[in-house]
Amino acid sequence: MRIGLIGAGHIGSTLARRFTDTGHEVALSNSRGPETLQELVASLGGPARAVTPEEAADFGDLVVVTIPYGRYRELPAGALRGKLVVDTCNYYPQRDGADPELDDDSTTSSEKIQDFTEARVVKAFNAIYWYNLRDRARPSGDPDRLAIPVSGDDEEAKSVVAALIRETGFEPVDAGSLAQGGRKHQPGSRVYTAELSADEAHSLLDAA
Repeated sequence: MRIGLIGAGHIGSTLARRFTDTGHEVALSNSRGPETLQELVASLGGPARAVTPEEAADFGDLVVVTIPYGRYRELPAGALRGKLVVDTCNYYPQRDGADPELDDDSTTSSEKIQDFTEARVVKAFNAIYWYNLRDRARPSGDPDRLAIPVSGDDEEAKSVVAALIRETGFEPVDAGSLAQGGRKHQPGSRVYTAELSADEAHSLLDAA
């Protein structure tokens, strides 16, 4: 699969490595320009390139958005329209600035990103510490395999993302729609950054 990444921080760079390790083609971007990513791309050792965010969006069959939520309006919305987009973003008011619609819980950050981009957004990889994503991959059936909650309104898109999560050594757990499920694994929820098995994650998400 061709995967574009918009954002190359801890989560973005770790996912890029996971994806290249499993044979996917990766186009990695950030806000500072492709020239700042050459060392990272060289270290991946797989089919990877450094590009602009718009080029990453154009390139990807699937595009991972992994930027501070407060900068989501900088995304190349036109290039993302209709794409399968994995949203790893979390809202932190102290970093992103206050968002009244999120503060009063009338919507979720993923729904706002979906509305802005008109993409097929799936929320995933937002509730795991980046170093667990780097260090805790396990084969299927391993009792220490960690769960990753997944939310979205497009069932086909969710199934693609779920397969990608399994490939990277983790277990997807369907949390529901962007609206209902997204609230269950956003910051402040019981599963957020918790190190859980699939059964434990299911129990907490069902109870939420």
